[in-house]
Amino acid sequence: MTNDTQHKRHTTILKEASRQTTQTNQSWGGRFSEPTDEFVKIFGASIFFDKILAPYDIQGSIAHATMLQEVGLLTNNEKNQIIKGLEKILNNIKTGKFKWSVTLEDVHMNIEARLVKMIGDAGKKLHTGRSRNDQVATDIRLYLRDQIDDIINETKRLQLTLTDIAEKETNTIMPGFTHLQAAQPISFGHHMMAYFEMLARDVERLLDCRKRINSMPLGSAALAGTTYPINRTRTAELLGFERICLNSLDGVSDRDFAIEFLSAASIIMMHLSRFSEELILWSSAQFNFIELPDSFCTGSSIMPQKKNPDVPELVRGKTGRVYGNLTSLLTIMKSQPLAYNKDNQEDKEPLFDTVDTLKACLRVFADMVPTIQTKRDNMYNSTKQGYTTATDLADYLVNKGLPFRDAHEVVGKSVAYGIEHQKDLSELSLEELQTFDSCIENDIFEMLSLEGSLNAHNHLGATSPNQVKQAIKIARETLK
Repeated sequence: MTNDTQHKRHTTILKEASRQTTQTNQSWGGRFSEPTDEFVKIFGASIFFDKILAPYDIQGSIAHATMLQEVGLLTNNEKNQIIKGLEKILNNIKTGKFKWSVTLEDVHMNIEARLVKMIGDAGKKLHTGRSRNDQVATDIRLYLRDQIDDIINETKRLQLTLTDIAEKETNTIMPGFTHLQAAQPISFGHHMMAYFEMLARDVERLLDCRKRINSMPLGSAALAGTTYPINRTRTAELLGFERICLNSLDGVSDRDFAIEFLSAASIIMMHLSRFSEELILWSSAQFNFIELPDSFCTGSSIMPQKKNPDVPELVRGKTGRVYGNLTSLLTIMKSQPLAYNKDNQEDKEPLFDTVDTLKACLRVFADMVPTIQTKRDNMYNSTKQGYTTATDLADYLVNKGLPFRDAHEVVGKSVAYGIEHQKDLSELSLEELQTFDSCIENDIFEMLSLEGSLNAHNHLGATSPNQVKQAIKIARETLK
């Protein structure tokens, strides 16, 4: 968050806290002889950001209550009261009728206190066999599991738009770059499919991360498990967890899964940032390869001619924000002894912010990419500059029997000659080319054309239109 945003948030907290009671938190206040300092109460509260977990907290509580009834720790009537009360609370939260209290610190105690107020003693029994430590760890995993599913769907939507534009631009020739210098002719469709492959790896990482997220800590209690005869397997089944955390200390204190997600998110943002950088370059007057629609750009307050690629620039900028969130959580975790520590309250804001930022960036890219207009003539003319078919000439000489290093030297001399006489290799006469090597014949000119060069790279993973079409076909099959 920016300093200004943090200031506004803290101001809001202070105003709301000043209207609320100064009594000690009744969930743990029995040990204390005086109420918590007002500022400490505000400083330690997490309700202003962890209330996003409310649906997952209620989902976990319903499963926990169901299990407690099945093992005999709740009567059927008590379970039904609890579930009915939790469902009513969830509805109040969704409709904005639920009033959150700073005094109650967090989402868990806010919901439990309201439940007790609604149904009495039955509500007090809900917390049997669990702690806020394993409760919050479970909530975060449930939340992140859903968010990953949404992020994967949005990533696949972007991938699909890339296959569409790649299909449309399969035969569009552009310069491929290394060191940002024109290197060889490639298909613009091939270039788009490179980002498809990056995103495909991103989806694999998210799916792999999801496997480790989908392990249930509930039942770890505060740190040592519980003396009650709980059935963790049943709770995991009710919540859709594939596995159970097998060590109670690790179950409550582990945030590896969140760090792993932030790492995967950072890599996705890195890929989007690279794409952004190219869109920014390509839409500049100096490249003039593409046109971004007005709906994804802004103007200048002083220079009326400007059309700024704000969306790609913002995505490029937000990448640093996501990197910062990853560093933040790594730093939070690096010195914590087992088991749970209050430090872990700070895990949520970086996580929530990354989820929101990543989903927004994927959405805007998936909306923007189909609207990109290519300037094919400009791409083609740019590819004719920089001697981009030089490698094709070297390959030609190798196929004629010349060792590659000798061919490399011959082509280097021919390029130097072309630069001196301001001619592209394709513009040199056969006689001029033969001064560099006598094995060069008329068939060289097909190799030195941009189209000939593109079509010659015709093997799996290469840039020829035939291979790009095949890549698109395979990609669409994987998306199904």
